[in-house]
Amino acid sequence: MTSSDVRRMAEEIVAREGGYVNDPDDPGGATKYGVTIHTMRRLGVDLDRDGDVDARDVQALSRAQAVDIFLTHYFSGPRIADLPEALHASVFDMYVNAGSNAVKILQRLLLKMGETVAVDGAIGPMTIAATHRAHAQAPTVIADAYGIERRNYYFALADRRPASRKYARTRAGGKGGWIKRAEEFISPRFHMSAAEFNARVAAWG
Repeated sequence: MTSSDVRRMAEEIVAREGGYVNDPDDPGGATKYGVTIHTMRRLGVDLDRDGDVDARDVQALSRAQAVDIFLTHYFSGPRIADLPEALHASVFDMYVNAGSNAVKILQRLLLKMGETVAVDGAIGPMTIAATHRAHAQAPTVIADAYGIERRNYYFALADRRPASRKYARTRAGGKGGWIKRAEEFISPRFHMSAAEFNARVAAWG
């Protein structure tokens, strides 16, 4: 995969994330293009140079700056490039969305596939080797398997936290943004039907 391919993935994530939001139900706080205020504080991105990083700095973030943050801190930094290429887009997208939980989802999948890895959210030599072995055993389905695990992660979050259910189910009762986002990286044959989705969320009332 070339650097231009990775940059295109980052630009697609920025487009998927959208503009500035500050939803009180979102633990990420003020966010623009998927970059949260917490990330900007951690990186010291003080765009208005007033000595602190606040919502005004988030609002001032450009698309190009968001892309650069993702490439440096959400793709290169976590070593996503060392995983099989089939997983790059989905793990990268999920890392932007959920940080190291993106890697924990992969590590739990590897355990289910018979590998022995620590679920620590870090892509180290053991996780890299295990992922390549798993990919070699199931090259045509590992990306789907990861996407399904990711979808299950979102459902589990919404199960535990009622305030987050609006991200998994629309007001009209259909698939919410979280589920649609996961399914962008899952083959259509593994997408949930409306009936399956309704059955999964029925307990939410």
